[in-house]
Amino acid sequence: MPCVVVITGGSAGLGRALALSYCAPGITLGLIGRNAERLEDVAEACRARGAEVVVGSVDVRDAAALQAWIFDFDSRHPIDLLIANAGVASTLRSPDDWEGVSRTAEVVDTNLYGALHAVLPSIERMRNRRRGQIAIVSSLAGLRGMAISPAYCVSKAALVAYCDSVRPVLARDHIGISVVMPGFVRTGMSDVFPGNKPFIWSAEKAALFIKKRLTRRRVEIAFPFSLTLGLKLLRLLPAAVGDAILGLLFQIPRRNM
Repeated sequence: MPCVVVITGGSAGLGRALALSYCAPGITLGLIGRNAERLEDVAEACRARGAEVVVGSVDVRDAAALQAWIFDFDSRHPIDLLIANAGVASTLRSPDDWEGVSRTAEVVDTNLYGALHAVLPSIERMRNRRRGQIAIVSSLAGLRGMAISPAYCVSKAALVAYCDSVRPVLARDHIGISVVMPGFVRTGMSDVFPGNKPFIWSAEKAALFIKKRLTRRRVEIAFPFSLTLGLKLLRLLPAAVGDAILGLLFQIPRRNM
């Protein structure tokens, strides 16, 4: 059981549920988020359960600020587990909607670079200690791109590839890395998704599932099983067939004929 846990995106949604699942006497939590008021609300709830909590009102897109916060926190509380959870969603909501350069950059900067801005400084300290654990929250959308959310899918797919790439290297220093691939979780992010949300889980159920499997140091944590299996099988089909199936499940806005 880790004694020092840092969670990015800890002020709401899955991050909040993860923070509450880990808080207990003897646990030190580092919670990072952009909304200072919501972050402090989560911190108070965790302190009420006996945890020591340090908050950081930091935008994960700011690499220098996030590294400085992590280094300062780690110098006082060596991090056992970092959960890079912060993320944003983006979907095409009308026939005229399109993810241009600025919108795509915002999603990728938050979901991909924001995760790496937290992970890389933490790995640097963990390698010096030759121990530690990293969890990166990707998505089942990282397994197969969906036409309704291109920028989101590419940012999450890149996180899966990163975890696969560095896992053998980090293992030499006794550092575990896990990629977390949730399906639909009932949060503010899922609320903006306009299509079907099959097999949706509550944030609390998802957090407990993730925590249990991180304790076992699972390298891939994907749920729910039915949706995970379906998307993995979809990757084996010809692209046109896969596009048609996903089009039935998650319809993109179409122009009136």
